[in-house]
Amino acid sequence: MAIRILPVSEAQTELIGATVALGDRYTRTLGLLTPPAYRKAAEDGGLLAAVDGDEVVGYALFGLPKRIPHVRLAHLCVAEERRGEGVARLLVEAIRERHAQRLGIKVKCRRDYGLSGMWSKLGFVPRGEAQGRGRDGETLDGWWLNHGHPDLFSELESDALLSVVIDHGVFADLRGLNPADGAAESQALEAGWLADMVELAFTPRLLHDVREIEDTAERRHQRSALHGLRQVTPDQRAVEERRTGLLQTARKALRDLPEDSVLDRRLRYVAETSCAGLQVLATRDPLLLGLADVAWEVADVRVVSPSVVALHVDELRQAQVYRPADLMGTTFRTGEVVRGAEGELVAFFDQSSSDNGSAFARRLRALAEDAVAWRRELLRDDQGHPVALYAWAMDGGTLTVPVLRTAAHPLEETLARHLLFSLKRLGREHGARAVRITDANPSPAARTAAGDDGFFEYDNGLAALLVDVCGTARAVGQAVGDAAREVGRDAAELPAGLSAEVAGVVERAWWPAKVMDSLMPSFVVPIEPRWSTELFNLPATLLPRSNELGISRELVYYRSSGHRNESVPARLLWYVSEGQPGQEGQMAIGCSRLEEVVIDTPDALFSRFEHLGVYGRAEIKSTAGVSGNVMALRFSDTELFPEPVTLRRFRALANELGLPLSLMQLTKISSELFQAVYQEGHRRT
Repeated sequence: MAIRILPVSEAQTELIGATVALGDRYTRTLGLLTPPAYRKAAEDGGLLAAVDGDEVVGYALFGLPKRIPHVRLAHLCVAEERRGEGVARLLVEAIRERHAQRLGIKVKCRRDYGLSGMWSKLGFVPRGEAQGRGRDGETLDGWWLNHGHPDLFSELESDALLSVVIDHGVFADLRGLNPADGAAESQALEAGWLADMVELAFTPRLLHDVREIEDTAERRHQRSALHGLRQVTPDQRAVEERRTGLLQTARKALRDLPEDSVLDRRLRYVAETSCAGLQVLATRDPLLLGLADVAWEVADVRVVSPSVVALHVDELRQAQVYRPADLMGTTFRTGEVVRGAEGELVAFFDQSSSDNGSAFARRLRALAEDAVAWRRELLRDDQGHPVALYAWAMDGGTLTVPVLRTAAHPLEETLARHLLFSLKRLGREHGARAVRITDANPSPAARTAAGDDGFFEYDNGLAALLVDVCGTARAVGQAVGDAAREVGRDAAELPAGLSAEVAGVVERAWWPAKVMDSLMPSFVVPIEPRWSTELFNLPATLLPRSNELGISRELVYYRSSGHRNESVPARLLWYVSEGQPGQEGQMAIGCSRLEEVVIDTPDALFSRFEHLGVYGRAEIKSTAGVSGNVMALRFSDTELFPEPVTLRRFRALANELGLPLSLMQLTKISSELFQAVYQEGHRRT
């Protein structure tokens, strides 16, 4: 009987159970994965089973990341007695067929397993390596299988790690001599496929718990096993203040809590995690998990089980590294560096051994004295502390950035992402075709964020292309070639008919490019003036926005949960739906890229997207329909049109194209109409 490759749905419990049983036979090589992870993969379309008759002889478990459209292969498992029959190839080919629109398949595998021959035979090529975070610090080789799309995006993925604080229970599961029952859930945090996504950390509370172990051998073993985990040491006065607030809120909100001394031990983990600027605390402790709502309300810390970390790593990682909501209500001010103040700035920005403080100060002074008119910009927080420093100037068709530093700050990663996108906007305003960061020692936060923003390694620095074209793949490709020559790169041709997923990567990496003959759909979104003001400051208010970083890179908009054939990724055209014609309203004001559509309860959506700001819980609830659910549209890379397109002109453009126009609700529009409105909004008068 021929082997069949079947997609596994979350309703097929017996098939999932057989898959789990097969995976459990090979936990030594695959790493531990709990049954909920298999069910979640099935729910997300990431589980295929190879079936011979009624027997599961192999399976592939994989993720489908939203931000970078490749397939992340976590498990490729074939029963030992059925190896050599081509089962692995059938599974890989099935993934390729079902997800041909994605760029390729990425997998990490321990080098000491000796499987390079297998991956090569399946068509994978080596791509980088990472250090494992298990007990033995093994080397993990990266492997890549291209799906035949233009190979332009290998450097796009961020290497940002999700920092997860673990309590003593999880630590003992991972490093103790005698792990407790259920330790497998914690041990899944060190699975190879998570190695380049998760960083485990500990706070002072864990050191106290280790010290209190009575068994001498166990205590010494655990103390030595702390090596390899990240240690964070928050300010103790801040911890005490946060702990007090947590304790008071917990006593008011919950009943039947233990005495303060017991509760204090748990809440210190939350307080220390929060004051260290981290957001995720992993535990299997029922009492600590029961305090999750208090931890989130008071300290912005997500208390979760280890299995939740594995299931939602992409979502948690993005919430950690990009938190524009935390910028709101905080005033950041930008000003030029004053001559003679260069030496004072050195203390705020970490320097590498090859770029010491005095050398750094000399570089800053040299920029002020150079024949090139360098702009040296300093960003300060609301307390006047320097948080970012950068310099720039135009050099032909390139915006060159010789200094790009961010200081240690709870929002450092968010600020780094804002700065990178701001540099792209600045380059576009000055007609640049590329942005080049020549700082040989940019801040680690900036270098990490660069992968998410289309930057690539170039000549001991970083560079990104700016492609200011809204047109066909051929027109965009020609502009890409011109931009690539600015930084000495070759550019592959873009074919017409790109999948929506690949087009989304192109338009993010080469912002503000728009590939209009791709398969990416476009929608017009009516929005009330009050929400367009909150999101985009249009119509403008008399009061200044709460920060000077401009529009957040990523935001979320809520509406009733009725579907309008939304798909992801897509382009959104924002139409302010009220107001007098020709005045502040009834006009198309800009566009964004739709990244995610989620329908859920208001509470669930608020918890998931609170880090993106603007909407409160009550405001989200007000948009719920009869079902009680709400639709969240997560979008990014908003462009406001220099010239908003009035309703009258919008209708005229639709008429010229012979197309209907409905502006009463979220509606799909043709690429031709989107292009016409976009170009009208950028018309030079």
